[in-house]
Amino acid sequence: MVTASYSVYDEFASFLSGLSPKRVLAYKASPKAQERVRQLVEKTKMAGLTNEENAEMERYMVVEHIVRLAKAKALQRLSA
Repeated sequence: MVTASYSVYDEFASFLSGLSPKRVLAYKASPKAQERVRQLVEKTKMAGLTNEENAEMERYMVVEHIVRLAKAKALQRLSA
């Protein structure tokens, strides 16, 4: 049975943090990805995003969420 606190994001973040906590903590998106997110944010402020761009931004946000969870779990593993 799946509980309300279960999250596929938590599960995947745990997997990532288990690989190498120090590498997870050091992870940063590539300059290319950072620039694309910056462009999408600017376009949101100016004219809004197309449906395709909105879906792209949502994918970036999901990945960011997973990375934050993985980093939190990696910190827990290193401090244990």
